[in-house]
Amino acid sequence: MEKRQGALYFDREEERYNIRFGLEECYHGLYCGEGLEVLVGKRWVRTRIEKAADWYLVGIDTDWLDGLRVRV
Repeated sequence: MEKRQGALYFDREEERYNIRFGLEECYHGLYCGEGLEVLVGKRWVRTRIEKAADWYLVGIDTDWLDGLRVRV
């Protein structure tokens, strides 16, 4: 199965991150522990999304998740 690429964005109504694949298509509601890959430089890194005081990606050093290129 081919993985789909998109960008992370925070949905204020759902209070969780989603992935936008284009103007009309989204992957709704990422949950804690859900696996994905994030583009770091020129390579894809496997990670998972978690929430403590705020949302974060395990092993990814960034304070800002909105707009990160991801694939699932």
